[in-house]
Amino acid sequence: MKNKIKYSTNPYNGEKYRIPKLLDDSSEIHSFLNNNPKRKVVLVQGLGFVGSVMSLVCANSQNKYNVIGIDLPNEKNYWKIQSLKNGHFPLETSDSKVYKYFKNTIKRKNFLATYDINAYSYANFIIVDINLDVDKKNKLNGDLVSYDVDLSNFKKAIKVIGQNCREDVLILVETTVPPGTCLKVIKPIIDKEFKKRGFSLNKYKLGHSYERVMPGPDYIDSIKNFYRVYSGINKNSADEIEKFLKTIISTRKYPLTRLGNTNSTEIAKVLENSYRAMNISFMVEWSRFAEESGVNLYDVINAIRMRPTHSNLMYPGIGVGGYCLTKDPLLASWSRKNNFDNKKLFLSERGVEINDKMPFYSFNYFKKAFNIENLNNKKILFLGISYRSDVGDTRFSPVEPFFKFCLNEGADIKLHDPFLNYWEETNSKVEKNLKKALMHKYDIVIFSTSHTIYKNSKLLIKILSQKTNIFIYDSIGILNHKQIKKLNKKNKVKILGRGDI
Repeated sequence: MKNKIKYSTNPYNGEKYRIPKLLDDSSEIHSFLNNNPKRKVVLVQGLGFVGSVMSLVCANSQNKYNVIGIDLPNEKNYWKIQSLKNGHFPLETSDSKVYKYFKNTIKRKNFLATYDINAYSYANFIIVDINLDVDKKNKLNGDLVSYDVDLSNFKKAIKVIGQNCREDVLILVETTVPPGTCLKVIKPIIDKEFKKRGFSLNKYKLGHSYERVMPGPDYIDSIKNFYRVYSGINKNSADEIEKFLKTIISTRKYPLTRLGNTNSTEIAKVLENSYRAMNISFMVEWSRFAEESGVNLYDVINAIRMRPTHSNLMYPGIGVGGYCLTKDPLLASWSRKNNFDNKKLFLSERGVEINDKMPFYSFNYFKKAFNIENLNNKKILFLGISYRSDVGDTRFSPVEPFFKFCLNEGADIKLHDPFLNYWEETNSKVEKNLKKALMHKYDIVIFSTSHTIYKNSKLLIKILSQKTNIFIYDSIGILNHKQIKKLNKKNKVKILGRGDI
C-alpha cells in the first residue's frame, strides 16, 4: 500500500503545500551557512506568532547572525516553513516593520526556515518558542469543568535539542512555562542526553526570558524595543544570556532586568498575565451593573483613568482571547499544585473562568437588549473575528463561542475581517473587503473586534446609517457618541457595558 500524500494548508489563504517524504534539508542548510560562514548561528525553535518574528529581529540585529527557524513537518506547521522558503512571511499583521525586516533577511541571505533537526548542531544559540498548551474543558456557558497541562510534546522538543545541539550551546527559553520548568524539566532532560553523548554538563548555558509579544501595529517593537526580564540556572548562564540579549534588543533605552533564578522569571510571566486577566474579570460584574443602572461605563472608566494609579482599568468587552490570558493563570495554579505546595491559586483560576463566560454574558445581553427570542434565519454580519485589534490571530478568540451561539440558533452568518479570508477554527470563509461585506442585507450587525478600520472607516458608518431597521450591537465599545446618534436615526444601537442607550 502506497503512503498517502500529506499536505499542510495555510489557514490565511487556503494554499496547500505538499509535505516532503524525506526529511533531509542538509544540503540547503550547508549552502545557507556557507553564504556567511563566519557568522554565529541563532536557531529559533517554533515558527508561530512569537518565533517567526523573533527570527526576524535576530536576523536584523547589528551582529548579523545567521538565523535558522525550525518547526515540525506536519499538517499544522509545515506550511509556515514552505511559505518562508518561497519568500512570503506566513502571518498577517498590520506592522509594516515585519515585512520590511523579512525583505532585509532575503537581501542579507541570513534567514532560513527548515524542518531538519541537523540544524541544531550548528547553533551557538537556541531560542525555544514552542507552544505549551493548557487542555481546558468548559461547558457551553464557559464554566470551567477541568484543566490539565500536558508537557509531553514540550519535553520531546527539549529532548531533540539535547540529542542534537552543541556541547557549549546557549539555550534561551521564551515559552511561557509552569514555574519550575527550567530547573525541574528542561535541565534534567538536557543533562540526561548530554551524558549519553559523553558531553560535559558544565559548558552549556540555560536560562529563561519570557516574551511580551503583541501581534499588531507594534509587533516588532514588542520584541526589539521593550523591557526584558531574564535569568539563568546559574551565574554563568545569566551572564551569557545578558550578553546575547544585548545584541538583539535595544537595551540602552529599555534596560534588562535580571532576576535571581529561572523560577523567578517563570513566575513573573504568569503573574504578569494573571494580573491582567484578573483586571478584566473584575470588570465583568461592573458591566452588568452599568447596564442595569442606565450608566455609560466607558465614560465612567475614562473619568477614573485620569487618576494615574488607575490608568490601566479595563473596558467592558465580548471576552478574553489569544494564547496567553486564557491559560497563563492556570499554568501558574497547576505549577503550584504539581511542582511545589499542592495548593491551587484560587483567585487566578476563578478569573479565567469568569473571562471564559464573557461571550455567554455578551450573547445573553445582546438578545435581551434587542428583545430577540430566537435567531433562526436572522441574517447577521460579524465585523471582526480576531481575538484582538489589527492582527489576524483567531486563537481562542472570544468571537468563536458567540458565533457558535448564533449558529446554534439557526442564524445566517457572514464574516468580515481585514486580516483573514478563512477562519480555521470554525472552517468558515471570511470576507476581507469591507465594502463587499456590507453589500448584503442584514438583520443584525455585530462589532466583535476593535480593528482600526472599524474605528476610522467613514464608509462603514455611511453605509450602516443608510440601512433601516437593523440591530447594531457593539460588543467592544468601538462606536463614539456621534456615530451612535447617526446610526440610531434609522436603526437600533446597543453597546455592551452601557445602560444609557
